[in-house]
Amino acid sequence: MHETAATHSLLTALGLHLGAAQITGLALLLFLLTYLLILLEKYVHRTVAALLGACAVMLLGLLTPAQAWGAIDFNTLFLLFGMMNIVNVLSHSGFFDLVARRALTLTRGEPVRVLWIFSLLTATFSAFLDNVTTVLFMAPVVVTVASRLGLKPLPYLVAVILASNTGGTATLVGDPPNIIIGSVAGKGFGDFLLNVAPYAILVTFIAVGLMHLMMRRNGSLQAHFSRDQLQAALHDPTPLHTDPLLMKKALWVFAVTLLLFMVGHPIGLEAGLIALTTSTFLLLIARLDPAELFERVEWTTLLFFMGLFVVVGALEHAGVFTQVAQALTQAVGDDMGKGIVLVGLSSALVSGFVDNIPFTISMASVLKELQGTLGSRMDPLWWALSLGACLGGNLTLIGASANIVVSDIARREGHPMSFTDFMKYGFPVATLTTLTAVGLYAFVYSLRG
Repeated sequence: MHETAATHSLLTALGLHLGAAQITGLALLLFLLTYLLILLEKYVHRTVAALLGACAVMLLGLLTPAQAWGAIDFNTLFLLFGMMNIVNVLSHSGFFDLVARRALTLTRGEPVRVLWIFSLLTATFSAFLDNVTTVLFMAPVVVTVASRLGLKPLPYLVAVILASNTGGTATLVGDPPNIIIGSVAGKGFGDFLLNVAPYAILVTFIAVGLMHLMMRRNGSLQAHFSRDQLQAALHDPTPLHTDPLLMKKALWVFAVTLLLFMVGHPIGLEAGLIALTTSTFLLLIARLDPAELFERVEWTTLLFFMGLFVVVGALEHAGVFTQVAQALTQAVGDDMGKGIVLVGLSSALVSGFVDNIPFTISMASVLKELQGTLGSRMDPLWWALSLGACLGGNLTLIGASANIVVSDIARREGHPMSFTDFMKYGFPVATLTTLTAVGLYAFVYSLRG
């Protein structure tokens, strides 16, 4: 634990001199209050909540501004910022509009095809572009397609959310929890492809299959429209505006970025630095106005991460994670299979109800402490955390960022999504996929062991 007494300037000015136990308690209190404000996003925006927590940490002297700055994981922020810029250029080129138009044609107006094609398309994009960015452009398209075909958009929007979270589980860049784990644990793109992707791909098909069964049972896969209406829906006369040269440049840079993700980690290149560099190069050759592109960056998400890193940094500075890691070590012992199940299922349960990003930031810090004791032997716990946190995000409407983003889009489009509307589909899908992925991973690990 670091020396903290000198940092308590405000508390000292108020005549308060706290001992180590009191400092730990204060750090925990601020963390829980920040969590509570995040859960009350209906009243306080989650980014404001995280920044308030970070300000309180510095004002009360738990961290100095310099220490707070050092607590921020810039590899994570660079990775998010870089991928956002690449996606923004792709969007500007008309790439996503083109893909959506082609996907609509492939559905042939059949509700079952709409469900499967758009779900699998969402899962695929989510694995390589990050799921929050994917649902931002996919959700409005699904609303338009469903409405044109005389379908209720809500179940299809839920399917997009579930697919984005299962598909995003597969790679380092697919879901924010994986970005955090990769940075904290020092894991590369290939590590996730090898250890997590097979289970994520399997449960993606399970998730869409279960959605198919539930939607067929409640009549959501039945459409009522005439042949003329179907033809009008499938042949959109609206001209498609694309920039083929810009699209080609963006796709080449995107491909190079993925290649560098795979080969960069072994030679010491962090994913965040790669994404920042390649996206900056794309801005150079795209010849677009950077100010216009930067306006489309999700700054609220980046600031949300910054605030949370500071709040969690106060817990680490106070030695909380060391104590939790010791307790986890005693609970797991030498039985790593038990640890996989314990970390995986508990991560899914907690992530489903408190948002998987702040949970993963704090849990990753615990496992980092544990890594100091167990070394590479505890690697399976990182993958259990990834599977649990990402798949558990499907439990409730507040379980993951993608859920909240689609909910906002649905409300804006005139199809409000309630907590129970989502949970009716999300809870069974999350339960089945998490039990399957974590259980299968523990089984495979036991065979290898």
